Amino acid sequence: MKVKPIAEVLEALAPAAEETGAEIVDAAWNMRERSLTIWIDAEDGVDMDLCERFHHAADAILDELDPTFGAAYTLNCSSLGLDRPIKSDRDFARRLHDKVEVRLYAPVDGRKEFVGELVCFDEKTFTIISGGCERTFEREKAAKVSLYIEI
Repeated sequence: MKVKPIAEVLEALAPAAEETGAEIVDAAWNMRERSLTIWIDAEDGVDMDLCERFHHAADAILDELDPTFGAAYTLNCSSLGLDRPIKSDRDFARRLHDKVEVRLYAPVDGRKEFVGELVCFDEKTFTIISGGCERTFEREKAAKVSLYIEI
């Protein structure tokens, strides 16, 4: 299936995001399933109503854009979920002073996983307080940073 680039699709969908109060976080084509998935977020979180409103607004725009050059495809709209990765400065700012889970590519002090309060960050590093100790990690050495979810 031939498709238009994600950047072009996202640019076209910006008005739908603005209209519904959603922020487009990511998008991806799945050629095997012939689908386009758009992940959204919002200041007050994402619920089914927001997904439905965004989907409806996006659907009209995508019909006009024709991102698959006439081929049938499925449009999915979703939240990244509570355990979404913390990657951008905006993500880190949202999670400041929250308890986060850090998974590293390589061990530090014999460990690859840490849990602690996110206390600061910059463009290259972030710092947590874990077990009373301050630990600073390079972002590029973290496989995943996410909100710690206690079950």
